[in-house]
Amino acid sequence: MNIISSLYTPHQRALRSNTFTSITNSSFIIIILGSMLPILVNAQNEQRSPAQEMETIVVEATRISRPLGQVPTAISVINQNEIQLGRQQLGLDEALARVPGVFMQNRYNFAQDLRISMRGFGARAAFGIRGIKILVDGIPETLPDGTGQVDSIDLGATQNIEVIRGPSSSLYGNASGGVINITSEEGPESPYISTRISSGDYGFQKVQLKGGGQTDSLNYFLSFSDMEIDGYREHSQAKNTQFTGRFNFDLGEERNFRVVFNATDQPVSNDPGGVKEADAIANPRSARDRNVAYDTGEALNQERVGMLYSTPIGLNGELTGRSYFVWRDFSNKLPQWPVADAVDLKRFFSGGGITYTHSNVLAEMPNQLIIGFDIDDQNDERKRYLNNKGTLGALLFNQNEDFSALGFFIQDELSVNEELQLSFGLRYDEVEYSVTDNFLSDGNDSGNRKLNDTSPMLGAIYNLSPTVNLFGSIATSFETPSTSDFANPNGGGGFNPSLEPQRATNREIGVRGALGERQYLELAFFTIDIDKEIVPYDNDGRTYYQNAGTSSRSGMELSWTSNPNDRVRTSLSYSYGDFKFDTFQTITLDSNGTKSVDKDYSGNQTPGTVKHLLFGEISYTHPDGYFGALDFMYVGEQFANNANTVKVKDYTIGNLRLGYEREIGSMILSPFVGINNLFDENYYSNIRLNAFGSRYFETAPRRNIYAGITVDFGLR
Repeated sequence: MNIISSLYTPHQRALRSNTFTSITNSSFIIIILGSMLPILVNAQNEQRSPAQEMETIVVEATRISRPLGQVPTAISVINQNEIQLGRQQLGLDEALARVPGVFMQNRYNFAQDLRISMRGFGARAAFGIRGIKILVDGIPETLPDGTGQVDSIDLGATQNIEVIRGPSSSLYGNASGGVINITSEEGPESPYISTRISSGDYGFQKVQLKGGGQTDSLNYFLSFSDMEIDGYREHSQAKNTQFTGRFNFDLGEERNFRVVFNATDQPVSNDPGGVKEADAIANPRSARDRNVAYDTGEALNQERVGMLYSTPIGLNGELTGRSYFVWRDFSNKLPQWPVADAVDLKRFFSGGGITYTHSNVLAEMPNQLIIGFDIDDQNDERKRYLNNKGTLGALLFNQNEDFSALGFFIQDELSVNEELQLSFGLRYDEVEYSVTDNFLSDGNDSGNRKLNDTSPMLGAIYNLSPTVNLFGSIATSFETPSTSDFANPNGGGGFNPSLEPQRATNREIGVRGALGERQYLELAFFTIDIDKEIVPYDNDGRTYYQNAGTSSRSGMELSWTSNPNDRVRTSLSYSYGDFKFDTFQTITLDSNGTKSVDKDYSGNQTPGTVKHLLFGEISYTHPDGYFGALDFMYVGEQFANNANTVKVKDYTIGNLRLGYEREIGSMILSPFVGINNLFDENYYSNIRLNAFGSRYFETAPRRNIYAGITVDFGLR
């Protein structure tokens, strides 16, 4: 069972769980904590200690199930209360904001999807998520080509989220600069039904109905949600309907079979576009006029089904198999100049894998070994049409794209003694991208690319005491261009023949553990070297990609959680990152074929990343059922372009949640209210990197309110 599920059942919404999130690491704020240590150590404990929590929380994202305190990399765990309690549940960033090293933009543009950056990985994405592996109930939400979306994740049905920060290709292969592992709710022992209705400013409305239970051999959970919002800006309406299910079958003799599925219908996701800063200041709620004229935005329909089976093999072995199938229909109207077009995409991707885990004793030392393989395939039928101001016109582009991936991996975990544990991982991946051009009037651009890489990892944990340990690792990642990244800047079909994968090496060291009886701290330092970093540039409104030479990243991440008493809980996370291009020059060719440097970005900060990121939260729970939480986030300055000529100012936003839980017979009523952007900050929720025509800016909503009520039946 992932993470103390008993702490996260629906009837504990009122922050009754003491779970200490393994948020994360870092920084000179440790000086402040150092001065507080005497207070922390002397705090008295009347509930489960952080050390006990650290050993109780079991993480699955590392493929070898292990207690949180025995993970050799920086990792965060977010529980159900932090995801759902009194939340608007509009985007995944509401839950992930507390994780240091994770920077998110684009919450309010559903056509672009949430853009997640983890230690700089993912910052380059023009839309969706790049370079970060996303898993839902053991099934990849990230495509084989490295593109990820979160539009099909039902936050109201999510039990916990694990976040591995830093390259993890030895675990998951391509595009694993970090890992987000999402687990859906399970049914409680007693059957229940829960209804949640909420509404708010800017036309926000959401309805959710979910329920589940347990029989002798079946645990089941079902959820339906429907959301719509008009949006803060003109032309930013969105609608999303989801149906999610999870069924766990106990087949006896420690054999288990799980079926998970999700259906998502998002018929409207309008794109207001980026604007110039002067226009954003003059009229923050306006959309780019060309986006309105050409009705830009996307629509999608997706169905996903996955199956996982596990069975013991011998006395000390376990065999696990998984398979999944995803169907996705997607359309997108774009506003390029001078010729706008529209994309029609029919996608099918599927895959599976087998892992074998064996626990034994090696030279009188406990040892755990895991070996396995993953195989995935993505097939896209991509067409582009002329966009006649919102109406599809002539066919401009027609090709079939196939991206296949095969990976073999091995991991080993050796406990040398009670204090020292060593980890080793190695993975080999082979991917192939092929294009069949079906639009031959402009020539045949069919072709294929084959890419491969080997990703090693070394890690160690040293227990300084029963509650504090040191951890460190060296890990690598590689990231191939996605099918969209491969778009040919020379026009026509095919792919960009000069675009190469990027590779990274991450080194980190950290400490985590309990300070006294009521405090939990995690601190990590890291450096990352990147070769051929994939970066975006804009050409007449369409985004293309190129390789930088070399890049470097270094930073610190800090997470601290405290329960001063049984009613109050505080959390603090801070991250510092220095992300820059070491060598990055663009080259031009003259008519004679002579090369010359066009632009030199060497030494510049990577756009879309911030040096300083600070999050804090204080929550209060009263025995009579009242609860409240106040959080804030400080986001430092960032640059909008490679040249670092456009600087985006820093900002601080706050959010407030209040609620009450009341038991009436067999029902539990939980009304709640929330205020986003409590201090009415004027800031940008998204920055479009290297945007054509200096249209970098998307304004965020000012102060806004939402409210709702949850009614649970059958929990008591």
